[in-house]
Amino acid sequence: MGLVRLRIREFAQERGWTLKEVSERSGIVYSTLRTYARSPGLATVDVTALQKLARTFDVMIEDLIEVVEE
Repeated sequence: MGLVRLRIREFAQERGWTLKEVSERSGIVYSTLRTYARSPGLATVDVTALQKLARTFDVMIEDLIEVVEE
């Protein structure tokens, strides 16, 4: 099974937002968002969270995901 990393920090930094601001804007619980942002590789991610993040950053879901291990 592959692992993915979410590019939350990069997109937040581009906009000058903190993770707390991303949490508020996206409606994703801060502790969950922090876990996603800090993890070097995730095996599972909530699809609803991906949709919310993509909408918040105005990007496609594919842009949020970086495959770190296949």
